[in-house]
Amino acid sequence: MIFFTDKHIALVGLPGSGKSTIGRQLARRWSLPFIDADAVIEQRLGSSIRDFFAQHGEESFRDVEQQVIAGLLGDKRQMVIATGGGAVLRPANRAELGAHAFVVYLSAAPEEIAKRLHGDTQRPLLQVHNPMQRLLDLHAQRGPLYEEVAGLVVNEAGRPAVQVAQNVLQQLERLQKQSEADGARHANKEN
Repeated sequence: MIFFTDKHIALVGLPGSGKSTIGRQLARRWSLPFIDADAVIEQRLGSSIRDFFAQHGEESFRDVEQQVIAGLLGDKRQMVIATGGGAVLRPANRAELGAHAFVVYLSAAPEEIAKRLHGDTQRPLLQVHNPMQRLLDLHAQRGPLYEEVAGLVVNEAGRPAVQVAQNVLQQLERLQKQSEADGARHANKEN
């Protein structure tokens, strides 16, 4: 049985926290479609996010991102969605995630992400003089927002993606069994 069959599974977290990698593994496990929101955005833009940022700025990007997130979450087919790191910045996105998805926050230490993303040139917000400081700032700004929307927080603590995905799967399956047991107890009380 697929976890929370009426909702999507959405992954949130800092850039480089493993949302796409782990999302693909979750989707494979449950035979669900996997959608990387950033890839859908790039397809819609006809350019890379980095180039769009450079030409139009972050606010214009966030407008497109909001449209894409609403479209994905409005799809009736259940899927696993990896959101962009800043998707939670807009209240409308947080509301959509809360209404249409079970959200998993992949919590990763900024120091760990900095090691993983060393030399990355694709993430526009990290193309700064001090990427480590930028990650610390993003974590301070976004961490509370990730926690606000999350139904499950998984701290990856530098573990390989396969182990993190397995941990997420186990926790989701445990939550599903608990939800089913609670539903059965509720049904028995009514009878």
